[in-house]
Amino acid sequence: MNLPNMRREMRYGIPAADQIVFNRHYVLGYSYYFRQAKWALEIVSPNNPDVERKNPFRADYRIPEMFRADLIDYEGSGFDRGHLVASADKEETELQNSETFLLSNMSPQKPEFNQGIWKNLESEVRELNDHKKVFETYVICGPLFNFAEAVQVIGADDSNKVSIPIPHAYFKSILTERNTGTIYMWSFIMPNKESDEPLSSFLVPTEKVERFAGIKLWDQLVGTKFDNMRKRVKKMW
Repeated sequence: MNLPNMRREMRYGIPAADQIVFNRHYVLGYSYYFRQAKWALEIVSPNNPDVERKNPFRADYRIPEMFRADLIDYEGSGFDRGHLVASADKEETELQNSETFLLSNMSPQKPEFNQGIWKNLESEVRELNDHKKVFETYVICGPLFNFAEAVQVIGADDSNKVSIPIPHAYFKSILTERNTGTIYMWSFIMPNKESDEPLSSFLVPTEKVERFAGIKLWDQLVGTKFDNMRKRVKKMW
C-alpha cells in the first residue's frame, strides 16, 4: 500500500507523527509529546464567501485523552487557539469550515501574532492560490520549539488538564503546482510574537525548516532538482 497516494493532500508526501489524523479536507500529524499537531497539511480550497464562520471550537476525541487538548486548557491563558489549517482556507461548505475548529488543529499563539503576521501570510497564500496559472496550492505548517530557551505551557499539569507547550515559532511551507506542471516551493519561519516586518523577511530554505522541525517535507519530490530547491530561498510570488 502506497500511503502517500491515498489522499490528494498527501501526493507529495507526509512527515512522520505519533498519530496521523485524517479529516475530510485536510490531514495532520499529532504529537503526543507536545499535545498539539506537529504538522497540518492541506490543499487550499477555493473561496466561498457564502459560508459563515461559526467558531465551533471543540476537542478532537480521536486523540487519546491523556494527550488531548480541551477548551479549558486555553481558558484564561492569554493565548489564542491559533489555526494551523486556516478557517478561511476551507470555505467550500459549512462542514468543511467547521472541521478546522477541532482543537487538534489549534496551537497556542500570541494574539498579536495570530491576528497579525500569521493571518497576513494565510491571506497571501490564498491570493497565490487564486492566480490563474496556479493549478493547486499545497500548504504544510506547524509549531517550532527552541530548547535553548525556556518553554512555557498553558493548562495545568494535573489530572484534569494537560500541559500544552507554547511554540517559540511556526513554519509554513507552500508548494504550488502550475497549470504547466511546474512546481514552486516557498518556506517561512515566524517567531510567535508581534511583527511589523515584511513577510519576505521570514523566507528561509526549506531544509532549514526540516532541521528545526525534525521532519522531512515533500519527501515524494526526489532528485537533484528538488534537493537544490530545498536549499534555495525563492522570492515571494
